[in-house]
Amino acid sequence: DVPAWLKSLRLHKYAALFSQMTYEEMMALTECQLEAQNVTKGARHKIVISIQKLKERQNLLKSLERDILEGGNLRVPLQELHQMILTPIKAYSSQNSSTEEHSRDADSHHPSSLIGSDSQGSDCKDSAAGGMQQHQLPGCEGESGGAPLPEGDLPGQFTRVMGK
Repeated sequence: DVPAWLKSLRLHKYAALFSQMTYEEMMALTECQLEAQNVTKGARHKIVISIQKLKERQNLLKSLERDILEGGNLRVPLQELHQMILTPIKAYSSQNSSTEEHSRDADSHHPSSLIGSDSQGSDCKDSAAGGMQQHQLPGCEGESGGAPLPEGDLPGQFTRVMGK
């Protein structure tokens, strides 16, 4: 939910700019690109720092999982997870997947914007549901770390930390 994330950063006036971008384009933004879009200097800096934090979420989740397994206080990890769930998270789909996902990939040459229409919302729900059905979260039964999740599987990592 990019508009809510921008609002939490007090940068909601730039929601229209982000509505024209894909998730990947947003994650690759630079201060120069933002300057070209007439974003103020302070907002540019804040956006770039916030995007860098988004890029560090997977490492943060791994750290939170270790802290929980070591029996640490749950207050800090829960606060971090609460903050993270308010950030934009892309649905994960593996490369070697079912034929249903391959047909979706065939349609992916139409890039979807970050802030879409109602019809795009239903597509997002379908892909999220498909991803959830395919996620098997190893390691949730025991106290071990479980098998590592693929790089970029932020929803899976988030769910695994919640399971701990």
